[in-house]
Formats: sequence, C-alpha cells, structure tokens
Amino acid sequence: MKKLILMLAAVLTLVGCAGTSGDYRIVDGTIVFNTPERIEGQKSVLGLRTAPIDTVRVGFIGLGMRGHSAVQRFTYLEGVEIKALCDLLPDRTDAAQEILKKKNLPEAALYSGEDGWKDLCCRDDIDLVYICTGWQLHVPMAVYAMQHGKHVALEVPAATSVAECWQLVDVAEQTQKHCMMLENCVYDFFEMTTLNMAEQGLFGEILHVEGGYIHNLDEFWEQYQGNWRLSFNQSHRGDVYATHGLGPACQVLDIHRGDRMTRLVSMDTESINGAATAKRLMDADSFANGDHTMTMIGTAKGKTILLQHNVYTPRPYSREYQVTGTDGFANKYPVEGFAFRHKNLGEDVVKDHEDLTGHDFVSEEIKEKIMEKYKHPVVREIEDQARKVGGHGGMDYIMDYRLIYCLRNGLPLDQDVYDAAEWSCIGELSAASMDNGNMPVEFPDFTRGDWNKTQGYRHAVK
Repeated sequence: MKKLILMLAAVLTLVGCAGTSGDYRIVDGTIVFNTPERIEGQKSVLGLRTAPIDTVRVGFIGLGMRGHSAVQRFTYLEGVEIKALCDLLPDRTDAAQEILKKKNLPEAALYSGEDGWKDLCCRDDIDLVYICTGWQLHVPMAVYAMQHGKHVALEVPAATSVAECWQLVDVAEQTQKHCMMLENCVYDFFEMTTLNMAEQGLFGEILHVEGGYIHNLDEFWEQYQGNWRLSFNQSHRGDVYATHGLGPACQVLDIHRGDRMTRLVSMDTESINGAATAKRLMDADSFANGDHTMTMIGTAKGKTILLQHNVYTPRPYSREYQVTGTDGFANKYPVEGFAFRHKNLGEDVVKDHEDLTGHDFVSEEIKEKIMEKYKHPVVREIEDQARKVGGHGGMDYIMDYRLIYCLRNGLPLDQDVYDAAEWSCIGELSAASMDNGNMPVEFPDFTRGDWNKTQGYRHAVK
C-alpha cells in the first residue's frame, strides 16, 4: 500500500493539478511541456506566402458582440465578398444580413444551429473563415476550416491549452494555410508608433516590456452567450487572457524573429471578487481564477516581460503597455508618454536648448511631434478611414485591412500561427507554475527551432 501511495504521489507531481492538461514533466525544478515531433511532409509556415487572392471571399462564424461588428467593418474593405454568415442563433444571422442589405451588398448564405459552421466551412466559394465564437470553439472550428482548404482568422485567445496550440500549428503546417489570431491591440496607434520607433532604434536596445489586461468586467459577464466566459474562468487558473498585453510586447522584442520566450514564473492572489461573482451568477462554490495574476517571462537574449491580468476589481482600464530601452522609455497607461536621455530625436523634434534627462516624460508638444514623425507607415496610409470606421478607436479596422491586404497581395500575414500559439499558451503555462508553487516553466518552441531564421519583426508590403 505504501508503494502504491508513493507511485500515485509521483504521478500527481508529473501531471500537475487542476487547471492544466498535465502534459508535462518536471526536470531539475522546471516544468517542461512535451513537444510533439513534426511529422513527415509537414513543413514550417514561417513567412508563409500563398497565391494572391484578388477578391477575398469570407465566411463569418459567431455573430455576437465581436462578430457583428466585424461584418460591419468588412463592408468598408475593398476586394472582399461576404459569402456566408453563421451563428448558433438564427436571429443573429438575420441581423448581420441586414448590414449587407443596408449597404446594397449581395446577401450572404445563412447558417445556424449546432453544426451550421461545418456547412459553412465546406463551401467551395470561401477563401477565409473568420471566427468570433467563445474561446472553447476556436480550435475545432479553425482546424476544420483549414482542413477544408480555408485560411483562418480567429478571435483571442486562439487556443485554451498547450495541446490546442500545437494542434493549430500542426494543421497550419500540414495544410500550408494561414491561421491568424485577431489580436487587435497590436494595431493601436500608440503601440504601432512605439513599434516603429523601436524598429528605428530610438529606444536603443529594448530590455524590458510590460503588458496586461486590467478591465473590470462586472457589467459584461451576463452578456456572454451561455455564460461561457465566466464559466471558463471559474474552472481555469492562470492568465487566461494574456494576448492583448503580450502581443505588442512580442512584436517589439522580435519574438520568433530573432529571439524567443524561454521561461516564465507566475503568481496569483486568492479569488474574492471572482468567487463572489460566480456565486451570484452561477451558484458556484469554487473559483479557480485568481483576482489578480502576474507572470514574468524571460527570453533567449536576456530580455524580460511582465504580464498582469485582472478582470474582477474596480480599477481603470489598462493594458499596462511599457517599453524600457537603453536610450528611452514608452508608457501608455495611465498617461501616454515618452522619456529619452539622449537627444536622438532630431532637430525637427527637439531643439538644442531643450535638455532631455530621461527623468520625466517629454513635453506634450514634443510628444505630438514624435507621434507625427514616427507614425507607423500603415497608420499613415489608412488612419482617417480607420478612425471613421472605428472598432476600438480604429485598431480593429487596421487589423482587418492588413489581413485582407496581405491575402490579396500574397504576403506573409502580420501575425502567424506561431504568434497565435505563443501568445495563447500563457493560460496553461501560468496555471502550471501556480499549481506547482510558482515553479519556473520552460516555454514551448512552437517553431521547432526556427525562431532565429528571420531577423526582426516587420509588416510586409508589396
């Protein structure tokens, strides 16, 4: 009996606790998730280029909050045909159809019910499937769509476990289809300006980046169909919604374009507000997700990232965006600003008599000059239209525009399937760290060794 108890204890040590899939082992005090072999005939999709599509034919799955607004935005894009609309509830497909009618656009085929999305994916007149459902359905739908010859764009997070992340990577590599996670925050005007400044060396060497998702969701919990979001948080520990903060951080650090995330450590508080909300709305007696989580990440080149997640307590909205470099600093919340120690901004921005010590943000006048001078070329191209169409101030429209632009021109997408996997796997990795006393976790290399074959993040242009 004693031997059996010891064996069971060893198994529990290997598979971890509730909140993770347990597909890992502990090696020298570090949690290591298993990496599946790349099967014969499967090849990398780094920098994937596919044949240009003059008119991108799109089918939408999920027409709630995000999907309905996406259909609206797509009516402003050139080179697009909306061919099909699908939702569990038929009244939502009807509402989305009305958007097309008001724009005098051809009506789309409508699908509803539990399996309507499969019928949409099987159509032979669709190039891109755009998925805006609850998180738990993202991977099954994306995999099915790619296996039926479609490119895929799917909302955040792309996947909810490490195993699902590998599934997306493997199927994208097997089918050679694009799989882009719709991380809109990398298209925020401030983040894109900062990225452009970093690419031009204004911050010197980037050392540390911060990001997060601080957003009290009290007024939104009951708007999620079937309570899927609160239910997911009730049963999952860790940073389950990391991509808004992590995406901009990874781009500015050239993740899998010359550097890679190698390890993380995560901590969380107890659940007080989350547990109370679950008790009130679900009559649940337990709640896995801590009210506040923190994750520290290290990279192969010795850079660091700090992520935070809190959707339960009364705090002003923040994505915690900060960039720390050897020559400068950028901050978005709660005040947008830049700090520079050296006068490397040019005479057109900073005059000789203006002394930049780096102790304070530059003046509002200088900041405005910086934002204009280093405005990202993509933003400069379509800023007016983006602000007009909207979607979180315009960043949603830029995201959709870039997706269609790249597909129409046969260019690599701004976000590839490795981004989707790297940014989404934080949920399970952080839970594994927390479940094991804040133990370090080795970061999976979803590129399988190809992370430094491309040097530097850039938006592709024709």
